[in-house]
Amino acid sequence: MAEQAPTDTPTPLEWARERGMGALAARMGIEWTEFSAERCAARMPVAGNTQPVGLLHGGAYVVLGESLGSMHANFHAGPGRLAVGVDINATHTRSATSGYVTGVCTPIHLGRSMTVHEIVVSDEQGRRCSTVRITNLIKDMPAR
Repeated sequence: MAEQAPTDTPTPLEWARERGMGALAARMGIEWTEFSAERCAARMPVAGNTQPVGLLHGGAYVVLGESLGSMHANFHAGPGRLAVGVDINATHTRSATSGYVTGVCTPIHLGRSMTVHEIVVSDEQGRRCSTVRITNLIKDMPAR
């Protein structure tokens, strides 16, 4: 069996971890668990991201969803192009109160100028808590 030559090209998960999700996602404790051309996933702690009554804040679900959908759209866009969110919505169907939630992002549409992703956020028991849909516009990066 021939040895494969080392490559400088990062895996999609390495690319995502190197790029980072930004200050807000870091502050909320979001961490990557999976990243590929087909889908990506990350988890987020409930602790520190709750409403006063102890439920995971609805906006936290949206931050997780937007972080996943935007990163996957930027991966799809490729070098020299930028994906920016133009629409997002979320439907919350259950409340997480402890542990972690996991968001799994799958593309609905991957076009040249627009992407649409669905992010399903589930609790540790695998129960769906929120469904987020995000649309991103892809454009060329401005010249500097």
